[in-house]
Amino acid sequence: MAGGAAALLTGGAAALLGGCAGSPDPEHDSAAELLRIRAGRDSAALLERYDATVAAHTGLAARLRPLRAEVARHTEAFGPRPAPSPSPSASPSPSAPRVQVPADEKAALAALADAERRTADARTTALAGAPPELARLLASVAAAGAVHAYLLGSGGAAT
Repeated sequence: MAGGAAALLTGGAAALLGGCAGSPDPEHDSAAELLRIRAGRDSAALLERYDATVAAHTGLAARLRPLRAEVARHTEAFGPRPAPSPSPSASPSPSAPRVQVPADEKAALAALADAERRTADARTTALAGAPPELARLLASVAAAGAVHAYLLGSGGAAT
């Protein structure tokens, strides 16, 4: 139920964001674009955490699949992200895991819930500086993230 509602909200907000006309203020547009890019990167990082959790705990795959799918849609809703600039000192080695996942399943779910909560809180905070269309998208995705955190923390994810 939560998944369908969040998908509906995200889809509607994405349509609103996609249809907005540019504002006459280039500085405002630039700030909104940076906010959108940051939100997309946050969603991508959250998606990476879901993937790492499933890789570390394959028994959680079915339970996490619907939540992960929503996070993937959130990433798409914020639009394409620019490629990160290459930085040899900042890039991890291919064999090093980018996300550390606790060995215990319960702890892994708690870590995932915490990541969802932090991301939702950051999006809620960002609402104040966002133009209306982006604010609606941020609000709906933040609400979905709060639901994900609840479901992950209560043991009822995707039941």
